[in-house]
Amino acid sequence: MNTPETTAPAPGRTATAAAPLTGLRVLDLATLFAGPLAATMLGDFGAEVIKIEHPTKPDPSRGHGPSKDGIGLWWKVLGRNKRTMTLDLSRPGGRTTLLRLAATADVVIENFRPGTLEKWDLGWPELSAANPRLVLARVTAFGQFGPYAHRPGFGTLAEAMSGFAAITGEPDAPPTLPPFGLADSIAGLATAYAVMTALSARDRTGEGQVVDMAIIEPILSVLGPQPLWYDQLGHVQPRMGNRSQNNAPRNTYRTADGTWVAVSTSAQSIAERVMRLVGRPELIDEPWFATGAERARHADVLDEAVGGWIARHSHSDVIAAFEKAEAAVAPIQDVREVMTDPQYQALDTITTIDDPELGPIRMQNVLFRLSATPGAIRWAGRPHGADTTAVLTELGLTGPAIDALRTEGAL
Repeated sequence: MNTPETTAPAPGRTATAAAPLTGLRVLDLATLFAGPLAATMLGDFGAEVIKIEHPTKPDPSRGHGPSKDGIGLWWKVLGRNKRTMTLDLSRPGGRTTLLRLAATADVVIENFRPGTLEKWDLGWPELSAANPRLVLARVTAFGQFGPYAHRPGFGTLAEAMSGFAAITGEPDAPPTLPPFGLADSIAGLATAYAVMTALSARDRTGEGQVVDMAIIEPILSVLGPQPLWYDQLGHVQPRMGNRSQNNAPRNTYRTADGTWVAVSTSAQSIAERVMRLVGRPELIDEPWFATGAERARHADVLDEAVGGWIARHSHSDVIAAFEKAEAAVAPIQDVREVMTDPQYQALDTITTIDDPELGPIRMQNVLFRLSATPGAIRWAGRPHGADTTAVLTELGLTGPAIDALRTEGAL
């Protein structure tokens, strides 16, 4: 049953009129993470996002993870800055209504298996006929064509197929999957970028187009030059735990008071500063110390030097000493420390939103800062179907027409 409709909260920290994507209308038909996250990113910078969910089967992200008072908390983040309405696209009234909405929109984001929209006569020919300027972003595990296109899939499969899991974990341990939606999140960011690229092209040509986003691809892009290494050298990157093939010391180290820090020495100058700091300047004169790759081959020696020094000092002393030496170090923080970290506080990375259902809640802020046209979280994720009547009324539907859609089961 749909939640009773409520009035959308007033805008939050920043006036939406200043946001760069004000005037852009996005229809979010997708579920779970990659597609909806792309829509969230667009909404954060002023786009009007209308989240369209099935009347009886809402986006499963509403039920993912912990909840409070029966309200899913993940949805509060993923559904922020979105108006919510219900629509059953498989019913005639739902199909007709979506085409009417598409005629007013700039972007449609969907993640049904290939052929599903076509089955409902809502494929690209129908959508582009309704609105030639429309951009349709299609987000699937494997893309719109190829031998795997019709398989069910999630980000976990992309993390496995891309090579990410194969290089993650300790050398003598099994491949490791991330404990969060890494591939979906990368694909969400890539989809937002792809949509903006397609919209830029539309500004020149006047015509929309289809974005085909396969979740298995963006994560492969961010894994670096592994395909080229293999193509040219036959090199296969092994699992190395926290170490790197490209530089050392690079690891996590335990302090005297039982906390952990991470050290990185990607730059030669930083590596030299660390060795001086830990009292092993003679290692700098070793022939193998001159390059990151050679240092990586002597990681045992360097880890012993750095780890031994850190193990004799408290967390605060380690951080202070590295900062004084202008060497790169960071504490290993869990979410408790993230919430109180002074740098994150200065950036307002975790910001507070007033939510009608839960009161003040804290979540990640918008992804980046723009000096002249900033984004903002105007409201957190709203109840299922909260804006159905309002959106349809704005579309020109009368009360009896909306009631007829409800009777049909389309809403």
